[in-house]
Amino acid sequence: MSHMHIPDGVLPFWLVSAGWIVTLAILYISIRWSSGIKLEQKLPLIGIAAALMIVGMTLEIVPIAYHINMSVIAGIVLGPALGFIAVFIVDLIIAMFGHGGITVVGLNTLIVGAEAVLGFYLFRACLSVLRRGGISIGFSSALAALFSLMLSTSLMIGIVHISQINPSEALHNDVQNSGQSIVSHERGYLYEDSNSQNRRIDTVRFAKTVLFLGIFGWVLEAAITGFVIGYVSRVRPDLIFSKAT
Repeated sequence: MSHMHIPDGVLPFWLVSAGWIVTLAILYISIRWSSGIKLEQKLPLIGIAAALMIVGMTLEIVPIAYHINMSVIAGIVLGPALGFIAVFIVDLIIAMFGHGGITVVGLNTLIVGAEAVLGFYLFRACLSVLRRGGISIGFSSALAALFSLMLSTSLMIGIVHISQINPSEALHNDVQNSGQSIVSHERGYLYEDSNSQNRRIDTVRFAKTVLFLGIFGWVLEAAITGFVIGYVSRVRPDLIFSKAT
């Protein structure tokens, strides 16, 4: 749900550049952090988690326009650093299939990567508190998924607000009204036509729509996360409680 399906050329250059810079910095830290682990044991898990995320992120649940990221599952199983790396790989691959632009990969990695990182730490925090009351591992992971998705969706709304671009209006105007913009080379300003105000997104309306539809998706994804992590904890508990990577 929190993945932005925005093609190249819509968001401001400074915003997508900042997304790439921050993402590359986090990737560098993640690689350095995970350099001490035995990658031969983790690489198959990264591949499996990435494959599951690709399947989930390319299948849309039609009534609510939602897709299951499974990034929290990846974060809990792989750890925050490897989980973030797996999210970057997934975002890069699906961007090559037109699922969002290549320039948007940096921002999308930050949003979905936040789910993986927050999911890991929230799961460990919930488990340390709730397990004393006999609450299951599955329920703790479901809670972690629910709050991680809420926060990542809020981050996505914030990025869209900062961009001040309405993607649908921008794309529509670019196709229908190309040539209506008047560039003043003498003054160095760009004057746009009277529809330029429509290119700015109504953030409040956008947030209300996304958050309303998102609730149904968050609950569904939280239930799936709880079931998967609960099952994995019974058959391979070492995957759930291994050292953070």
